[in-house]
Amino acid sequence: MSIIYGIKPLRVLFLSIFLFFGLQIFAGFALAQSSQPILLKFLPKISAGELVSGATSYGTMLENIPAVPILKGEETLGYAYITSDYVGTTGYSGKPIHMMVAMDLDGKIIRAELVEHHEPIVLIGIPESEIKTMIESFDGLDIVAEAAAQGTGHDVEIISGATVTIMIIDDSVVRSSIKVARALGLGGLEASGANAGPSYVLNMDKKEIYDWQTLSGNGSIRRLTLDVGQINQAFEETGDDRVHKYAEKGADETIFIDMHTALVSAPSIGLSLLGEAEYGNLIDWMGEGEEAIIIAARGIFSFKGTGYVRGGAFDRFQLIQGDISVRFRDNQQRRLGDFVADGAPTFSELDIFKIPADVGFDASKPWHIQLLVNRPVGAIEKLFLTYDLEYNIPSQYLTLVESDNSQANDVYADEDAQARAMLWKRIWQDKKFDIAILLAMITIVTIVFFFQVQATRNARAFYWFRMSFLAMTLVFIGWMQNAQLSIVNLMALGASFQTGFSWDAFLMDPMIFILWVSVAASLLFWGRGAYCGWLCPFGALQELTNQIARFFKVPQWTLPWGLHERLWPLKYMIFLALFGLSLASMGLAEQYAEIEPFKTTIILKFARAWPFILFATVILGAGLFIERFYCRYLCPLGAALAIPGRIRMFDWLKRYKECGSPCQVCAKECFVQAIHPTGEINPNECLSCLHCQVLYQDNTKCPVVIKKRKGREKLARSTAQSADAFAQHK
Repeated sequence: MSIIYGIKPLRVLFLSIFLFFGLQIFAGFALAQSSQPILLKFLPKISAGELVSGATSYGTMLENIPAVPILKGEETLGYAYITSDYVGTTGYSGKPIHMMVAMDLDGKIIRAELVEHHEPIVLIGIPESEIKTMIESFDGLDIVAEAAAQGTGHDVEIISGATVTIMIIDDSVVRSSIKVARALGLGGLEASGANAGPSYVLNMDKKEIYDWQTLSGNGSIRRLTLDVGQINQAFEETGDDRVHKYAEKGADETIFIDMHTALVSAPSIGLSLLGEAEYGNLIDWMGEGEEAIIIAARGIFSFKGTGYVRGGAFDRFQLIQGDISVRFRDNQQRRLGDFVADGAPTFSELDIFKIPADVGFDASKPWHIQLLVNRPVGAIEKLFLTYDLEYNIPSQYLTLVESDNSQANDVYADEDAQARAMLWKRIWQDKKFDIAILLAMITIVTIVFFFQVQATRNARAFYWFRMSFLAMTLVFIGWMQNAQLSIVNLMALGASFQTGFSWDAFLMDPMIFILWVSVAASLLFWGRGAYCGWLCPFGALQELTNQIARFFKVPQWTLPWGLHERLWPLKYMIFLALFGLSLASMGLAEQYAEIEPFKTTIILKFARAWPFILFATVILGAGLFIERFYCRYLCPLGAALAIPGRIRMFDWLKRYKECGSPCQVCAKECFVQAIHPTGEINPNECLSCLHCQVLYQDNTKCPVVIKKRKGREKLARSTAQSADAFAQHK
């Protein structure tokens, strides 16, 4: 029996794959045992003088965080650290991207250096000068400003072909730097972590009742009062003469706004101001982890305004704590009639606002209400002033939380996971239009496969549909989106088990992720042909260039079946060799994965060193004479997809019992020679081009269809003759 249909090679392949993943998982467990800071590994490799000009040495590792002082004699210039000690930095390869960063005492980055990575696009594809230029853009980056802007206060220069890698580098540098700056209090950022001192939470058992005067005196209630004179003067100081026309009317001492705030989710404050019944309603209204404040005001200016009635959002104030800000919506607000505390004044506006649990608000730390006051200076133009109502809950309402390093690590892990999730969600949001196009293309292929009889009925129409679709695959999926799947993706999946599997690393590139999901689904139904024959950019490039070659009468070579049958196993050998090599050295395997010309032709669009261009040109040149030459004999990705493709649930392609014996039309016209001379279709080699289904219905080429057509014509003639004879006799 031919090797095509043997089961032993398949068992060997599956055993190799299981062994590969088993060893990767074991390596991951071994790696997890090491808790030594990664910084210690790289300090001997980069001297302080190389990292920061003028530095003479590193100081001793800090006790609370993995960072070292950068010294110039006895003077501390700043601190050095490795990003992967603080945040997840898993890149496209499935391994961490290690960046060493130096930050000064003002919270500004002095220098960033890429010290170790396994990103194949950076190792081979992208010029070193482009990577160096991108990393140099971190020099002078103000981390204090980044913390205030939640890591989005600067522009990222994306390098074509390395979008995921660059965004991960940027995200890891900024987030790790914010953590270090907070931990050390650099640039005036509030210290956190080990340097932040004891941690506190609200004491939910404290429920003493106080009157208004006591609450105001001990800081439970904070107040901001502005009069008309202050507001008019503040607008005058802007230097815009137009403010006089719209100045507030009335005496200068008229109250513009008298605003009070308090944290009413603290039981003692809430019970004192709201009463037991209303406080109970508040607790029922709040969800787990939520807090609530109250804002009361009187005067001629409304802190609520009327904008929320139309848009549902309160646009005249916001709550700010550190680098988080909360703008409230109408579903987070409840009106209150009056305070129950003895001696409480009457207010024209009295509202409760709840703070969502997911914003990161800490009731034990200071916060403030920022009030926005506007004044029209034209038909549609306004000037704005801001005023802050500071709040810091008195310590009597707090209780000390004992330090627990394991819980702290869990918190940091959760924060890191959330940040990574926010990053990939932002990427998906930015590419939603491109994602819609890709999903539409996948849907079209799916419909064609399900209704292949109808789709292939007209040979000429189907040919131009297929050529148009392949052109879209090449231009949009390939050259525009760089969404070329690769054997490197599969090796990255295996490598991810070393550092702990995470979906985040694979979700960073939505186009690649969607394509892999579609491949996984299509393997169950049709095998590898759905991707290799329709959605692979390099495959599309081969087929389109071959069609152009045919147009110019370039001779086409058909290899003898015996030679062809001995050549196609080469791609399986290449696949196994790469997987075996990855067990010894992932970096080396990534280097040898350059047998795939995808990066040269699709990702980098031939902008590479001449050996890579020469190799890709030879491959494409061979494809001008032997259609899909690379797909047939060399592609390790095609081999990898063919293996699980054997478990497909259905044989969709229709065949006649006469196929192969005696008819050889489909076998001769199959452009990848996936049809055996005996008539069987080899699912491992079939690219699902559906040309055999076009022939299946062709009444000028398929002998079976021709025979049926002639039979119908003969029957029609016989019937017509009988009818004529009957008419003449009558």
